[in-house]
This record gives sequence, C-alpha cells and structure tokens, in this order.
Amino acid sequence: MTPNHSVEKIGGTSMSRYDDVLQNIWLRPKKLADGHETLYQRVFVVSAYAGITNGLLEHKKTDEPGVYALFAEMDDKRPWQAKLQRVLTDMLAINSSMFSADSLEKKRADQFISERMHDVQVCLEHLEQVCNFGHFQLDDHLHRVREMLSALGEAHSAYNSVQLLRQHDVNATFIDLTNWRSDTQQSLDDHIAAAFSAVDYASEMPIVTGYTQCREGLMRTFDRGYSEMTFSKIATITHASEAVIHKEYHLSTADPMLVGDGKVHPIGHTNYDVADQLANLGMEAIHPRAAAGLRRQNILLRVKNTFEPEHSGTVIHNDYCSSNPKVEIIAGARNVWALEVFDQDMVGDFRYGQQLNELVLESGVRILTKDYNANTVTHYLKGNKRRINWLMERLQSVYADADIRVEKLAMVSAIGSDMKIPGLLQKAAGALSAAGVNIQSVHQAMRQVDMMFLVSDSDYAKAVKALHETLIEQSDNWNQVKTA
Repeated sequence: MTPNHSVEKIGGTSMSRYDDVLQNIWLRPKKLADGHETLYQRVFVVSAYAGITNGLLEHKKTDEPGVYALFAEMDDKRPWQAKLQRVLTDMLAINSSMFSADSLEKKRADQFISERMHDVQVCLEHLEQVCNFGHFQLDDHLHRVREMLSALGEAHSAYNSVQLLRQHDVNATFIDLTNWRSDTQQSLDDHIAAAFSAVDYASEMPIVTGYTQCREGLMRTFDRGYSEMTFSKIATITHASEAVIHKEYHLSTADPMLVGDGKVHPIGHTNYDVADQLANLGMEAIHPRAAAGLRRQNILLRVKNTFEPEHSGTVIHNDYCSSNPKVEIIAGARNVWALEVFDQDMVGDFRYGQQLNELVLESGVRILTKDYNANTVTHYLKGNKRRINWLMERLQSVYADADIRVEKLAMVSAIGSDMKIPGLLQKAAGALSAAGVNIQSVHQAMRQVDMMFLVSDSDYAKAVKALHETLIEQSDNWNQVKTA
C-alpha cells in the first residue's frame, strides 16, 4: 500500500510561536493525492522551545554555560542547581502563556515537566556523590548527562503540544522517545519501529520528541543535530511519502537580514548536494547524515516557512540540477578560526599530517575546509575559543619546532547545483575587490558546486552583499530565480 503520511519537523523558534504553528500547520488540513483533505496522515517531530536547550546545555552561539556545562565543572558551590531552577521557571512561564491559569491542561503540563526536572536534579546529585570516589570518574558519565538533559526540552514541547491540540479536538498522541525511567535500551531503529508499530496515521496525529534515547547515543555523533536524525529515521522507517521541515524563514538566495528582504527570494528547487554544502557552513537545511537516509529511499524533502503556509517552500530531491549553470545561494559563517601550522620538517613526511588531523578531530571542533602546501597546513575551523585554545596547546607540545598561529576570519560561499560558468571565479573575486574586501584564501573544487572565500570577520556582511549582487542579482537567471 502506497504511504500517505508525511513526517514533519518543527524548529525551536517556530515552536515558541505556538499559536502560529497551531493555525498555520496543525489545524491546516493536508491535501491527499486523491483530493481529500485531512488533519491527519502527518507525524510531527518537535524541537524544544527557543532558548530552552541553550539553558540546559550551553548557549549555541555565545557558549554561556547551561546546566550541563556548569555540572561538568564540578564546582563545590553547585551553580548547576540554580541554573536548573531557572530553566524550570522558564518552562513553567511557557506553560502559563499557553494555557489558562486554572485549566486542567496547565496543571498537567506543570506536573509533567516539574517531575522530570526533579528526576534530573536527584540523578545529578547522586552522580556527584558517586564521583567523589576514585573508582568513578565524571568524564565517563558526562555524555549520558548531556543526553538526559537534552531530552527535557523536547519532552516539554511535545507534551504541551498534545495538550494544546486536544483542546482543539485533535486526536493528538504523545510519542515519547526519551526512554524516561525505562530499564531497557534499544537501538535507534528498533526504538522508533516499536514506537510507531501501532500508530493509525488516518485517525491520530503523533507528536514526537525530537530526542531519541538509544544504545548508539545520538549526541555522540550529531550533538545538537539529534532532532534531525530522529526526523529522518522516522521518515525512512515508516516509509513516509514526504519529509517536511518547518523553519522560521525560507531557504533563500541569501540571508535577508544581511542583503535586504526585498533583494532575496526563496529557492524553489535544489538537491541534497547543495544541502550538504549549507550544512558544512552550519546553515543546514538538514544534517548530511540525516539526509542520507532520505536520499537513499528517494523521499522528497521540503523546507517550508512556518509563517507563510501558502508558499510551497523549497523542494530538495536527488536528481535536481538547474537548467542553466548558475549560483543559487550565497551563504557563509562568521567566527571561523584559521589555524596555520608551518614546519619545514613536514616536507615529505606523510605521518605529519595524519597526526595533525587526529589532534584536530580530538579537539571536537568542526573542520570547514583546509589547505596545504609543502611545509604549511591550514585548517579552517568552527568551534568555541576554549576548544581552539586546547588544540593550540596540544599542537605546541607535539610540534615544538613549528610556527603555529591562529586568526579569526569569516567564510563566504557561493553555492549551486551547477556552477560550471567560465570566468565565475574571476567575477566573484572582482566583486569582492570592488567592495573593498581583501581575500585571505580561496577554495574551489573540480565538481564546482561551491566556491569559498576566506575574508576578515569584519568584512563578512560586505562580502555577502557584494557576491549576492554580482553573482545572483545581476545574473541572467535573476528573473527566473524571483519567480521560482
């Protein structure tokens, strides 16, 4: 039987505007292939409300410590306890804004999250006591602590969503993949398959936690991209007809906050290759590993703007290639660390680069790209300053005779499904030069789906504007892009 159901993920910023999500997504009927409309035949994977995971772990952009980061420090004053209470206060405030003060839904929502937060506090206090003994080291348990704290945010938003939907006579079902207070542990695939074995897609609307507890440990591989893996696995295991990601913005030709809202336009179609390039910059439509399952099963992925429900969004599929070679997107990343190692002893020594790569991977930073010549290797990295400093110290101790330096830059990239345009590199470099942007480094692979420029961090916005204007707005394809 051909599947009718879609699997849809709602991001944290969208979830915080739950009234918009209610009207624009949940209560908006889905049109089936036979022309009928229904509220069902949809599975929703929800993220935590905006800011909650930052409080539970650490701030994604500023690295301000959350409960996890404070607990990992093992400070005798236990600052993590006060932080945990502040996060609970924030969660209860969300409940108060969603439900009337004397409603049964609010009482249920408050009791649900308060009990879970209490469980976490007791667990962490006991773990502290155990780790006071030399036989138990905190580092051996921190990845489990991180997983447990992550589970709270998604469980909170999923449970609340079910209460809200039932107020509107929707048969919503809470599917809790966090494995809370369970004495069994399954693989990721088995856990999801078991959770959906009895779901009737035609008559119920599953609301699913974005975090899945499993033997593999999602956060070990995906860290805070775990909800995308949950979303992808549900789509592939249940053989969904379509996968949809609801975000607070369109997948557009550039960031409208930088270029100007009237100068960018949503992209109608692209492929998973382009999505991978965006993910490399941290501006993912979907995590590459999560996309792999969709790609293998040829499940169409659609990225939609939560607040413009009439718009069909961006369709991502395997075989798309632009009809004419062109640049589709200008994207980038700020706070990129260029880590340069110069050492004449590396000439002809293949083991030198191998050990260097291992140290970079061990540091936990993300590699955007790298370049090298006979005696110099430069890695362009994304990560917090603490990890960069750790890496610098390790490199200095291992390569005592090398000259090692680090510089903060920005990366700006032109991306497209087919960019085999003669003179494109010259045109792009000319645009940056005309805008007064000095290029520190250039990267372009033979496949020609992306072109990267490393520039001063202070020139980031200027570079994005210059490339968008020259490569997209002034291109012959601009009218087609605007109507895509």
